[in-house]
Amino acid sequence: MSGTEQQALADALGAEYAAVYAYGMIASHAGAGQQRTVAQYTAAHRARRDATVDILSGRRGIVPAPEAAYTMPLAVSDPDTAAQLAIVVETDTAVAWRAVVEQAGTEITRRIAIEALTESAGRLAVWQSVRGADPATTAFPGRP
Repeated sequence: MSGTEQQALADALGAEYAAVYAYGMIASHAGAGQQRTVAQYTAAHRARRDATVDILSGRRGIVPAPEAAYTMPLAVSDPDTAAQLAIVVETDTAVAWRAVVEQAGTEITRRIAIEALTESAGRLAVWQSVRGADPATTAFPGRP
């Protein structure tokens, strides 16, 4: 695994760590109708986090530890701001996974990264829709 691929995967892992943390905040303020979605997305980020740890470990890469806490980019106090935070989270994970696509040195890494990017883009579209965006999708998800 090249150094750039290792760093991109480590950055994506960092985004997944932050996403899991942020979804705790999102869950505490999301509306009742969004709780199932929040639970599913939290589980998806946990699974992606764990899979990324496994990839890095299996390739004898450095597995960065999660931070003790993460600073939220905005104050969350109600369902609308919870959805705003979810949009930021999914945008950040899409950017991170797009970088892995760009830096992937193997077909399997590229395939995993495309899958993760696609999942992030789908979740982003859901949250954009919740906030009334039209269209809810982005032409090139993960573009910084």
